[in-house]
Amino acid sequence: MKYAKVIILLYLVGENLDKARAHYQAETGKIVQLMRGIYVDAGADIDETLLRHAVRIAHYLYPKAYLSAASAVLLAPTRDGRLYISGPRSQRTRIRALEIVQNVAPDHPSTASAVIKDGLGEFRIDVSSVRQRFLEAFRVRSEHAASLDNTIRADIAQRLIEEYDDPKGAADAVWALARENEWYRVGEQAERYLLKSQATIEVRNEAALDFTVAWHGQPIGQLRHDGFEWRWSAKKSFDLPLVQQRTPGKLPSFILSLLPEGWLKRVLKESDERALLRSGKRYMSNITITAQDADLVALPADILDSRLSDFSRDGIFTGTYAGPERGAIEQSFEDNLARLYASPDTPRLSGVQIKAPMFLETDGKLVASTGMPFTHILKPAGTSGFQALSTIEYLAMTLGSQVGFAAPSIALIEMPDEMPPALIVERFDIRTTPDDQRRIALEDLCSVLDLPPAAKYDGTIERIARGVRPLSTSPEDDLLLTLRRALFAWLIADGDMHLKNLALLKIAAPGAHSFESVRLAPLYDAVTTQVFPGLEHDRMALKLNGKDNRLRRADFVKTAVTMGLSATAANAAIDDMLTRFAEALDKTFLPDVCGIDNMLKTSTDKMRAICAERLAIFA
Repeated sequence: MKYAKVIILLYLVGENLDKARAHYQAETGKIVQLMRGIYVDAGADIDETLLRHAVRIAHYLYPKAYLSAASAVLLAPTRDGRLYISGPRSQRTRIRALEIVQNVAPDHPSTASAVIKDGLGEFRIDVSSVRQRFLEAFRVRSEHAASLDNTIRADIAQRLIEEYDDPKGAADAVWALARENEWYRVGEQAERYLLKSQATIEVRNEAALDFTVAWHGQPIGQLRHDGFEWRWSAKKSFDLPLVQQRTPGKLPSFILSLLPEGWLKRVLKESDERALLRSGKRYMSNITITAQDADLVALPADILDSRLSDFSRDGIFTGTYAGPERGAIEQSFEDNLARLYASPDTPRLSGVQIKAPMFLETDGKLVASTGMPFTHILKPAGTSGFQALSTIEYLAMTLGSQVGFAAPSIALIEMPDEMPPALIVERFDIRTTPDDQRRIALEDLCSVLDLPPAAKYDGTIERIARGVRPLSTSPEDDLLLTLRRALFAWLIADGDMHLKNLALLKIAAPGAHSFESVRLAPLYDAVTTQVFPGLEHDRMALKLNGKDNRLRRADFVKTAVTMGLSATAANAAIDDMLTRFAEALDKTFLPDVCGIDNMLKTSTDKMRAICAERLAIFA
C-alpha cells in the first residue's frame, strides 16, 4: 500500500524538529528562521506557509490562549492576515504576512474545543463558545470586536436563537455569561440586539465620510469616519497586508503617513485628518483616496514614461522647466507653488520640506503634475539661511550613490528669476512603462512601526531592525543595509534620518496574495544638517547603542550584534563603507550650474569639511 508523501514546510522546535537539527539546517541554508523556534523550508512561499499554519503557530507560541472573535468563527486568520486570540495578556506578534492579535481573556471564559487540520496533521485548540463570541462582538473599542462584522454578528445571533429556542432564551444565556465576567455593558448591548428589532429608518450623521481607497487605480477598501472614529474595511478580493487598522478607531498608519506635513499642511490650511483627506485625492505609493469612484478612471496613472537621465548631463537638468516661477515682485515663489495645491488633483506629499509634484514629458518639459502623471519631485532652495538645501542634498545623495546605495536619479535644475538651483528627484516607487504590471508601495518606518508622524524622531536603529526583520524578504541583507545607512548618516552629519526618511519598498505581482519583494527602500532625503543655521550641533535623529553623538566603531558593531548580525560582517561592512566614502568624497563636487553663489559654495565647502573630519576621526 502506497502512502502520499507529506511535504513539511513549517518547523517548530520541540514539535517536529529538535534544537540542534534546527541550528544545523539553518546554518546550511535548508531552512529559514522567522523567529525563535519557528522555521520554514528555504524553498517555501513563506507568507503562504505562515497563513496556512497560523493557528498552529499561535498555539505553539501561546499555548494558554484560545481562538476568539472572528478567528473563533473562521478557525483561521482573517483575509488581512490577522489571527485573534485571547489569553493572559494583551500583545501582538507580527511575522511577515501574519499578525497574531491577543487581548486579555475574561476571568471566566466560556470555551469549546475545535479540530484544526493544516497539512501537518490534526490537532485540537480551544475557541470562544458561541455565547462568548457574541459578547466579544459588543466590546467597546476592541479590535477583536471590529473583526466581527454585521453579517457574522447576525449569524451568531441566529445560531443562539436556534439553540435556546427563542430570543429571550438566547438573551438570558448570554446575560448569564456576561454577569459571570462582569461585562455588564456588553451584556446589555447583546441583549438589546437579540430582543429588539432594528430601526427601519436609517438616520445618518451628515458629517460622516466615506472614501474609496485605490492602489494603482484598483479599489482595495473603504475608509469611513462616522464623526467620531475611523473604520477601515478591505475588499474581500484584496488580501495583501498593505493598509491595516492596528488601533481601532484610529486612521491606519499607512494612510496617516501619506498625509501632508509642515509647509504643505500650512498651505492647505487644514488642521485635521478629515479635512486633509477631503482636500486631495492623489498620494505617494500609488494611492488614490476619493469619495467619487469616477475619479479612479479620470485621474492619470503615475508611470515613468521619460527618464531624468535622458534629460540631464553632468548632474544638470537639460530639459525645459515649465513649473512655478517667482513672477511679479510681490508674488513669492512659495506663493505660486502653493497655488498648485488649490486643486485637489495635485498629488499630496508628506514631509516638512517645500516640494512640488512634477511630470517630465517625453520632450523633456518639466511641468506641474496637476491633472498629469506624477513622476518627479521638485525641491526648491530654502529661505532664511537654508538656500543651500537643494545643493547640499544633491551632494549627499551623490555621495550615497558613490558608496553603493541604491538611489533615485537626481539633477540640479536652473531656476528662473535668479533663484538658487533646485533639485529634481525621479520617483522610484512607480511603474516604469505602460506594460509594467507590478504593484508597488512605499511604506515608511513610522507606518511599519505603527507610530504617528509626530513620533518620527522617537525610534532607534535597533527598533528599526526589530521591525524590518520579520517583514523583509531578505532580512540579513536589509539589517546590514540599515547599519550602513546609519553609518552614512553619521559620516555626513545627517541629523534628519528619522523614521519617515527610511522606508520599505514593497512589490507584488499582478493577482499575487503576498509581496514578492519587501526590501529597504533606496536612499532618499539625505542631507548634511549641520551646515544650516541653528543646527551646527545637530545630533543623529535616531539613537544607536543608546547614543546620538560621538559615535565610534564599537557603537556600530555592538548595534549590529544586537540586531542579530555577526561582528565580522559588521566590521567588513564598516571597512567597505569607509573606503568607498573616502574615494567618493575626493571626486564628488557640485556641477557648474547657474545660481551657485558664494553662500552656496561656502555651505558645500563646510559640508565637505565636516565629512572629511568625521571620516578621519572614525577611521
